Amino acid sequence: MKAYYDARAREYDEWYEGLGRFDGLDRPRWDEEVRELERVIGSLPPARTLDVACGTGFLTRHLRGAVVGLDQSEAMLAIAAERVPAGEFGQGDALVLPFEDRSFDRVFTGHFYGHLEPGVRGSFLLEARRVAPELVVVDSAVRADRQEEEQQERVLNDGSRWEVYKRYFTGAGLAAELGGGEVLHEGRWFVVVGSR
Repeated sequence: MKAYYDARAREYDEWYEGLGRFDGLDRPRWDEEVRELERVIGSLPPARTLDVACGTGFLTRHLRGAVVGLDQSEAMLAIAAERVPAGEFGQGDALVLPFEDRSFDRVFTGHFYGHLEPGVRGSFLLEARRVAPELVVVDSAVRADRQEEEQQERVLNDGSRWEVYKRYFTGAGLAAELGGGEVLHEGRWFVVVGSR
């Protein structure tokens, strides 16, 4: 997975912005929902937040308060550090978070949880709960053209092909899986759940 995101780093934001291979896709109201997602994230109370699998910092930049971004991909981290100069960024493993217990007020993660296969989801949740009392998860909403769980072939701009495990969620389903929580956003494309 690290190699895939290193390879995808320079083009990752094209997915959010509807550029490159995503230009012209039939994604009704996509731009409006991306803006709403940014608004929801920006409305979270300021907190010392660990953004796990922060990627390019596309969502990280909307978090208020002190932010630490963690990712396995050096290429992603370089973009995130440039995008969010006030943040701290470091390379690390999301399943063995390199922080002391209760180091943060919140763990935030965007489009990471849905890539975790069954054997490791629990490990991530234990680690997230260990370092912070609150967890906010952003991921992809269930939709008619996708299975709720699937292996996807993803093709990058350079023509390389990658196999990626992906899940899609309802707000209630994600909240239940996190052990309870509040659905902060549930749209056609994204869900956001806050869990304490």
